[in-house]
Amino acid sequence: MSPTSPASTTRTRSTRRLTTAQALVAFLARQYTERDGRRHRLISATWGIFGHGNVAGIGQALVEAGHGGNGTAYRMPYLQGRNEQAMVHAAVGYARQSGRLSAHAVTTSIGPGATNLVTGAALATINHLPVLLLPGDTFATRPADPVLQQLEVPYAGDVSVNDCLRPVSRYFDRVTRPEALIPAALQAMRVLADPAETGAVTLALPQDVQAEAYDWPEEFFAERVWRVRRPAPDTAELEAAVRAVRSARRPLIVAGGGVRHSAAEETLAAFTAATRIPVASTQAGKGALRHDHPADVGGIGHTGTATADELARTADLVIGVGTRYTDFTTASGTLFENPAVRFLNLNITGFDAHKLAALPLVADARTGLEALTSALAGRGYRIDPAYETEYTGAKEAWEEQVEASFTTPDPTARPTQTQVLGLLDTLVTEEDILINAAGSLPGDLHKLWRTRSRDQYHVEYGYSCMGYEIPAAIGVLLATGAQGHEGRPVWALVGDGTYLMNPTEIVTAVQENLPLRLLILQNHGYASIGGLSEAVGGERFGTAYRHRDPDGGFTGPPLPVDLAANAASLGMRVLRATTVDDLRKALAEARSAEGPTCVYVETETPDTVSGPPPAQAWWDVPVAETASRPAAVTAREEYDRRVAARRHHL
Repeated sequence: MSPTSPASTTRTRSTRRLTTAQALVAFLARQYTERDGRRHRLISATWGIFGHGNVAGIGQALVEAGHGGNGTAYRMPYLQGRNEQAMVHAAVGYARQSGRLSAHAVTTSIGPGATNLVTGAALATINHLPVLLLPGDTFATRPADPVLQQLEVPYAGDVSVNDCLRPVSRYFDRVTRPEALIPAALQAMRVLADPAETGAVTLALPQDVQAEAYDWPEEFFAERVWRVRRPAPDTAELEAAVRAVRSARRPLIVAGGGVRHSAAEETLAAFTAATRIPVASTQAGKGALRHDHPADVGGIGHTGTATADELARTADLVIGVGTRYTDFTTASGTLFENPAVRFLNLNITGFDAHKLAALPLVADARTGLEALTSALAGRGYRIDPAYETEYTGAKEAWEEQVEASFTTPDPTARPTQTQVLGLLDTLVTEEDILINAAGSLPGDLHKLWRTRSRDQYHVEYGYSCMGYEIPAAIGVLLATGAQGHEGRPVWALVGDGTYLMNPTEIVTAVQENLPLRLLILQNHGYASIGGLSEAVGGERFGTAYRHRDPDGGFTGPPLPVDLAANAASLGMRVLRATTVDDLRKALAEARSAEGPTCVYVETETPDTVSGPPPAQAWWDVPVAETASRPAAVTAREEYDRRVAARRHHL
């Protein structure tokens, strides 16, 4: 991808003397993306925690850039984080909410600050979301060896802890000389702005090189606009796709995150209006159609709806749009049962378009859907009305199950988790945004949540990283321009296990006066893994937050942990709810509150009436092949039965 810069009749040869860090920050402040005629700042802010590896380099450069230094009016806003992993999560939340057209940079010192980036970088790359990582590195000139926090590798003198970031980065470079920054920075921007390649990008910056001065060519600081391409499909691939659709009798669309990244929701709606093909969604694709759209049949796969999963079992053509077909989507290779099923994959990357031996349609999701709709127009294709009646009737039946799960008949009772979601469902509008990533909530949300807008549903399930929710909510709030009580309501939904992983960015929300709505569901342990452990013969071992018993297990009383008090100690206003009625009032108060507000509730273990519908499809988690305990033996028998249904689509 090539950027554009303003045309000029003469090329200046003047230079500007800056440190490498100053030059990098000045360069970043002048980078833009453009898509569909709209321009966006590519790197709109930099998160940072400072140590000896970046304080005198990037830190000093940000001081100057924050005041329009270096003889320019370009500024680089600075955001103060508390945990390096959390800063990356916040940057990822910002990038997703910004449609991948704007991103944040994250700078850290060397050593633990740098290695703390690895989890966030993996999350960004797996989810195809741009973030620029600027970790400090050990001295390039090696005046002292080793320096504080340096990893010594006896067989290689050029390895540092930053090399941990190589496999989780879409582009990695170590800038060991000032002049090496020029090609490295340009490559970094190319990857960040490329919808087929984007993810975490790492420029490792030795601390001495950061502070070293160099005479930079003025051309390096010219405004550059990186045009985000919308590649059209190949003519032959398009014709093959049209033939596949026209021959299908029971087609099903699987909408993935690519629909959202491409802003293709309206185009997808137009395609379904023309063809009446039903649309199921992955976690990343949920919201591609509103929940009340006639063609929307809900989530698909292990955490999907009965409607979508039954359609998947009988589909003769599965049309994947912007999805990478994770095991949750395919039910570990057991969901698409029709012996004659074939796949047509519309994806911007050839890697994903060819999955499941599919007919590939390599293109931008919106451009590809437009081309497919146009090519089908006039050829008279529409699904059989009986098929449409079938799936709309099944959707109505599923909605009755959702209502039963959300029902709270006793306002004085402690709510179940699904009842908490039901109360929230009655409160939100299309303006609200829900953020979640791990635990049992993603499954309940995927099955039950009624998505009202294209960006309401923000569940990070590519990496399913505990601790993502609070910092990601901060990133989303920054992207929506929220402040005080102004802006869209953004809810971070967390269980107690997730909260304990990463609550520190509450302090950042307080510092920035961001109206974060934090909903903590306390169930005294890892409820999701507890359920999985029971299903695979693990007997819920190590999943409850309880005191040790005399036999060494964890079956004693619940730990006296007060997460509400912890949130309050970090500066949040906290509303405690004990009953369904308490919770209803607390949620309404939090939604209209000014500044960061927490709602804390202990949830009841669901029974067969108030709990969510069970999983509608399998998920492969291997069970011990030999065991002496009855729970594992029984679980293995069930596993052998399930795994026999798995197939390769060839």
